[in-house]
Amino acid sequence: MKKILVTGGCGFIGSHTIVDLIENGFEVISVDDNSRSSQTTLLGIEKITGKKVKNYKVDLKNFEETHAIFQENKDIKGIIHFAAYKAVGESVEQPLMYYENNMFGLINLLKCVKEFAVPYFVFSSSCTVYGNPDKIPVTEKSPTKKAESPYGATKQMGETLITDFSFIEKTNSILLRYFNPVGAHPSCEIGELPLGKPMNLIPAITQTAIGKIEKMYVHGNDYATRDGSCIRDYIHVCDIAHAHTLALQYLINNKNHSNADIFNLGTGDGVTVLEAIKMFEAISNLKLNYEIGPRRPGDVVAIYANNNLAVEQLGWKIKYGLKEMMQTAWDWELKLKREKDLLKQQAKLN
Repeated sequence: MKKILVTGGCGFIGSHTIVDLIENGFEVISVDDNSRSSQTTLLGIEKITGKKVKNYKVDLKNFEETHAIFQENKDIKGIIHFAAYKAVGESVEQPLMYYENNMFGLINLLKCVKEFAVPYFVFSSSCTVYGNPDKIPVTEKSPTKKAESPYGATKQMGETLITDFSFIEKTNSILLRYFNPVGAHPSCEIGELPLGKPMNLIPAITQTAIGKIEKMYVHGNDYATRDGSCIRDYIHVCDIAHAHTLALQYLINNKNHSNADIFNLGTGDGVTVLEAIKMFEAISNLKLNYEIGPRRPGDVVAIYANNNLAVEQLGWKIKYGLKEMMQTAWDWELKLKREKDLLKQQAKLN
């Protein structure tokens, strides 16, 4: 049983990936400073898998504390690196914070990969590396253009850094460029838990519908798309999670073609913001309170994936459609509300 370190393991995609890894026979440890996540996620993982996962509450920018994890776990065979700030709009407003967090953490991690000879490294990259593409769907060979945000720039820099490092150190790495992960685990034990105002579309939709947010805004309806709103490729988080397990297995079985192979992870279907809202309204039987607002700096107009390479080489199969994505996201939001209401009732009784 190979030990895998998942960074950002209490986060949205990290927690779902831990579940998938455990279900496929891996031993997992996590590092997450919980600055944008909650330790309670580990309880959800335990309920689903029956396994307790140890989390090191460490900021990867702190090299000494990061190094100590590897000293304690010298049998780590692979790393899946999620830990990063990820909000496009916030990165435009606070570029220094994004460059510092996303790059310093990665550099410290790679220093440990070198010292402890960790053979396998999987990087959480993003379709933002393509910028505003000239042609869609994008393939792995599509040109990477100037990033539209500091967040996208950190992913481009991360890919370059890992590629250069893997070539010289003979580490086997995979760069997974994923599109827009959404939804929640069908058990409703784990899901997306944005701290503060959600920066992504689907939690903004569900939080507006449940009443946490009074009104949500669609950022522009004057783009050159079929209904004027931005086009994205939404992919269920469990499908994304399983791709990370497949990527590790791919490396372990020596199927990689280079020291840093690249795969797109998307459904291949472009969905507009307004179409996503309509699908939510259909599954929830609710009318969403939203308003058209101005364009948001850093947003790409339209992008979706050609995923043939991941399907053919990783053996990746997409299980969830847009309807299931919305349904699991809504089920998760409803569960959070039930839990909150129960706590209120208990507090009154006490």
